[in-house]
Amino acid sequence: MSETSDIDKELVSRLVTGHKRDGRSTYDPAAKAEIVRACLQPGVSVAGIAMRCGVNANLVRTWIGKRRRAGEIPEVPAIARVGPVDAGAAFVPLRIEAAKEPVREQAATLRLHVRLPNGVEFDLGQARLDELTPVLRILSAMSCSGSMNR
Repeated sequence: MSETSDIDKELVSRLVTGHKRDGRSTYDPAAKAEIVRACLQPGVSVAGIAMRCGVNANLVRTWIGKRRRAGEIPEVPAIARVGPVDAGAAFVPLRIEAAKEPVREQAATLRLHVRLPNGVEFDLGQARLDELTPVLRILSAMSCSGSMNR
């Protein structure tokens, strides 16, 4: 599904149902649910959908988080898929290679190079597995919605 097919003028027109005394908008629960479903599609930009709907991206991310905590949508899996990059993949692919240096008495080291679907790259060079574990956990929990701007 593409972002433009999921968000149409009719949905945007029924999203805001009123305003509170402090000026904040009130939203139609069914429209919010449709927006959240659209944001969960692989390769979709949460910020792009929010902009199309005329709401703040952080608000849409709040809606997504509330639905996750309520169990209405699944949690982000904690394991990253290893393999070739798939345009519709929901995970950041990782390739782990052993260091070319011979393993001595000390712990083995790995080299981590990451290229995200949005083009962001970073290379952590050589590090021990215990040092990389927190980074791998963060990467495996990342949504690859493409919502990061370059």
